Amino acid sequence: MVSVNGVRISDEALQRELERHANVPEPRRSAIDALVMREVLLQAARSKLADAEAALQAIGAKPDYESERFVEEALIERLIEQEVVKPELAAGECETYYNNNLAQFRSNDLVEARHILFEAAGQVQPFQRQQAEAVLQQVRDEPEKFDELARAHSACTSAEVGGSLGQLSRGDTVPEFEQMLFALPAGQCALVETRFGVHVVRVERRAEGRTYPLEMVREQLGAHLLEQKRRHALRQYLRTLLEQADVQGVEGEPA
Repeated sequence: MVSVNGVRISDEALQRELERHANVPEPRRSAIDALVMREVLLQAARSKLADAEAALQAIGAKPDYESERFVEEALIERLIEQEVVKPELAAGECETYYNNNLAQFRSNDLVEARHILFEAAGQVQPFQRQQAEAVLQQVRDEPEKFDELARAHSACTSAEVGGSLGQLSRGDTVPEFEQMLFALPAGQCALVETRFGVHVVRVERRAEGRTYPLEMVREQLGAHLLEQKRRHALRQYLRTLLEQADVQGVEGEPA
């Protein structure tokens, strides 16, 4: 039996709550944790707020929506609004975060590339690498024939469009292929082996990413930092309530 400060959580309530947690790894534990936390909040709300009617009026609720669950949610919302300190940003906080995390404010590097794939089931065989090296030399000698050579030799579906892979950013391909793509200068060709086989790769164009100026991202960054602070303050408040509560029938602290 699960209880909070002597108040038992009924089997009926648990069954109803389970429906909300069907897609999580541990539905029953997740449902119990949610009910425990809800009961802890409701008990705190009842002790700190005058009554349900006052809470409903404070958030502008309409009588048509009154129900047991709505009243409980109104109480919890009012409690959090009253008890959890609203965060503020310190002077220079956006600037400090921005300067320490410039990579988060940089647009992606882009590469437009083509390839010719000599497919291998497992390890690339010497004859396959020899074929790839021969084609690599051909595209270096006659760059204009890349399309033709891709159609003739490539085992990739991109052969139908002359080996074109379009625009690629970091994370779009397997690591070894990506490393070669972003190291090659525009107009250059090279060989690279991946789990798919050996590729003749040519970079057509490169578009280097750029760092957005602070003023362009300040509003969004400020909202993000405030939300982080709000969530941290809420977690701290919930943890305090749980530490003060007598929760029985649950192993460990609710998640």
